[in-house]
Amino acid sequence: MSKIISVSNQKGGVGKTTTALSLSAALGVLEKNVLLIDMDPQANASSGLGIDSNEINLSSYDLIIGKSDPKNLIIKSGSPNLDIVPAKIDLVGLEIEIVNESNREYLLKNSLDKNNHQKAFMNAASPGVINVFMPNRFYKTDDEYLHKLSEIMAIEYETITKSNIQVQLDCPDLALARHMNFKELSEQEFLKRAEIQIECLNEALTNVDVNMTRMHICWGNYEGPHTHDIPLEKILPIILKSKIKYFLIESSNPRHAHEWKVFQDIKLPKDKVLVPGVIDSTSNFVEHPEVVADRLIQFSTVIPKDQLMAGTDCGFSTFAGFGKIDENICYEKLHSLVEGTKLANKVI
Repeated sequence: MSKIISVSNQKGGVGKTTTALSLSAALGVLEKNVLLIDMDPQANASSGLGIDSNEINLSSYDLIIGKSDPKNLIIKSGSPNLDIVPAKIDLVGLEIEIVNESNREYLLKNSLDKNNHQKAFMNAASPGVINVFMPNRFYKTDDEYLHKLSEIMAIEYETITKSNIQVQLDCPDLALARHMNFKELSEQEFLKRAEIQIECLNEALTNVDVNMTRMHICWGNYEGPHTHDIPLEKILPIILKSKIKYFLIESSNPRHAHEWKVFQDIKLPKDKVLVPGVIDSTSNFVEHPEVVADRLIQFSTVIPKDQLMAGTDCGFSTFAGFGKIDENICYEKLHSLVEGTKLANKVI
């Protein structure tokens, strides 16, 4: 299973090229096949791998404008298992060149259409999670920072959904952050903070069709005690205030597998859909389809069938291919997810 890693920042001198080169070389040493695509007109990543941009005819510029077959652009570097699509100074004027090109923002959607895929979603960071991992250093208050993040991220959310692609908001700030960044707060202080984060998220989604929205809630898919995780019943009433259609929650995580019972007392609104994780994303165990079915059937006792969808606990990209999780086994787990859902569908 391939993986795309993007290293980007509008600010210069923050280590983008160094990070990309170091990461690519390290993965190559770990016997991963790596293709580094240099998108910087300065071509420092290319020169860092010994490629003189003045001596090449084709570059990532030709890739973007569709002038050349991607296979013709790949150059082998001197590092093991590491190839590169180099850059040239031509990239400087690219944005101006394509400014009048129709549908340039629909490249992903067009690719989906060509491959007969009708539905897709794209992950995007929520204002709250950005605040957690990129703490406020410039605004007078965190609230001001959050509202400004909402204004900025609204552009991204609207752009994604206008391409008929669902936006999946990554929101570990509403669960994981309780025992990480906000562990010094009281429970009530954290919940008050969560209310503000949902308020700001809703601001960012003002112009987005709710049917195009998904939210991922997790307590961290790391292997650990999780004894300080905040219970779902505490945060669920706040989460349900969000302008979101699909809610993805960890349910295979053994610290939270029992929380399907929460929906006995806190009813899921009729216009929302629950997507519980019925396979784990942190182990190489392949769940039996009947285990998947049992988990879905259990949820169906508290959630109507038309508001229930099978999902994974978290994204496999966190670990798959890195460390102990075998990326090929991920496909077997997903196959079991499909088969288990078919079994449950006959019962529910």
